[in-house]
Amino acid sequence: MTTTPSDVDVVLPCLNEAEALPWVLERIPPGWRALVVDNGSTDGSARIAHALGATVVHEPRRGFGAACHAGLTAATADVVCFCDCDASLDPSLLVPFVREVRGGEADLVLGRRRPRGRGAWPVHARAGNLALARMLRHRTGLPLHDLGPLRAARREPLLGLGLTDRRSGYPLQMVVRAADAGWRIAEHDVPYLPRTGVSKVTGTWRGTWQAVRDMSRVLATAEDAGAPGTRASDAGGRAVR
Repeated sequence: MTTTPSDVDVVLPCLNEAEALPWVLERIPPGWRALVVDNGSTDGSARIAHALGATVVHEPRRGFGAACHAGLTAATADVVCFCDCDASLDPSLLVPFVREVRGGEADLVLGRRRPRGRGAWPVHARAGNLALARMLRHRTGLPLHDLGPLRAARREPLLGLGLTDRRSGYPLQMVVRAADAGWRIAEHDVPYLPRTGVSKVTGTWRGTWQAVRDMSRVLATAEDAGAPGTRASDAGGRAVR
């Protein structure tokens, strides 16, 4: 991991992840830069991240999307990756994702979460994700199965999507707008581990419902704004395996 600009930046939205940070940061591939976006932590996460060599970005506005977008705008690398900061996903798994983007095989690569271990993915969270993935397939025509946070794409095209959601709908809005723009979108299985600490979203029914509500709103807005000829099937967008 490096604190100087590199050709790959990894955005890590962070809210009270002091316990997980050491595990996550030691798995950032050599030469890549970790951008830990502190979203108002009270457990010393920012201090720990800095001590472990990460670049810390402060985003006072609460929200998963707010943190992700702050990281994206702070990034300078050609390729930008996203990964949760709770040790549920190993950032080293992003290496083949980046290779696929650089090789021109895909414009956006997503990780399809496959739970490993008891409690890795609560039933209510999995059910919510399943319902949203079904709606996403209907909306885009792409055979996607997950809205997971592990992903990679080039920075400039990502900024060009004009993402506006600053809550839980951010990952979904990214996929919908990329599909509408005709991006080649790939999805690959990745192991999903029990998170470290308490989840702020999918660990509770309330958090899951809020995330589903945010993402459903994004889909509804995208559907209302869509015009003939902008859907993925019209723009030539396709999923690659």
